[in-house]
Amino acid sequence: MKRAPFKEEIRRYGAFLLLLLLILVVWEAAVRSGLVPSFILPAPSSIWTALVLNAGLLLGTHLPATLEEVAIGCLLSVAGGILLGIGMHLSRTLEKALYPFIIISQTIPLIALSPIFIMWFGYSLWSKVAVVFLTAFFPVVVGVYDGLSKSGGAYKELLLTMGANRRQLLFKIGVPLALPSFFSGLKLSVVYCVIGATIGEWLGGTRGLGYYSRRMAGSLHSAEMFAAIVLLSALGIALFLAVRLLEHHILKKRGSY
Repeated sequence: MKRAPFKEEIRRYGAFLLLLLLILVVWEAAVRSGLVPSFILPAPSSIWTALVLNAGLLLGTHLPATLEEVAIGCLLSVAGGILLGIGMHLSRTLEKALYPFIIISQTIPLIALSPIFIMWFGYSLWSKVAVVFLTAFFPVVVGVYDGLSKSGGAYKELLLTMGANRRQLLFKIGVPLALPSFFSGLKLSVVYCVIGATIGEWLGGTRGLGYYSRRMAGSLHSAEMFAAIVLLSALGIALFLAVRLLEHHILKKRGSY
């Protein structure tokens, strides 16, 4: 007998939910009893109150700004990552020329690059998008390139004996085999997009949840700061789950899930 979807999810994540509830209870008790100062770590109830009281500002102004940066940066990261991954797979010369630069781009601290992006793009949307792109494109490139590098074994040999060209091999074997690796990279990428947008807003923003949390931290409004962090975390989780749902739909449709 097949379990209902809701009961299945409760069974799978029941331990996590119980542990989360225990952490929240202990956290609340520690703050209320004075063991932890509220200005260092506000109680969950205080964070919830701050979230409700500032919902108009957070959800109406700052969340849309962060979401716009994440969406544009994510689209550019996915498009650029796919093109680079396919290009390096098809051209050994391109792979030797670009792959070291892609690795180097991930070794430079974003905090060092953000002021440069601000000099180039000002305090506009594009300075934050540049940070998001640099943060998030790497997992997509690696996922696509590593996925396409899988040989395909007997299927490839069969298509070659039937006279398949390179483009047909790519779309008939390479792309289907690369989908699991691509989605693994994409799930990391969408989470990194939120991190990149937050860093960009921290260092040079006038709107967004990262900017709001920095401003609240500067004025020691810790509950409001944590409220913004909760929304950032929820945004990252929502994007991760959306990609996971898309992955499940596509791979299940192809019989690979």
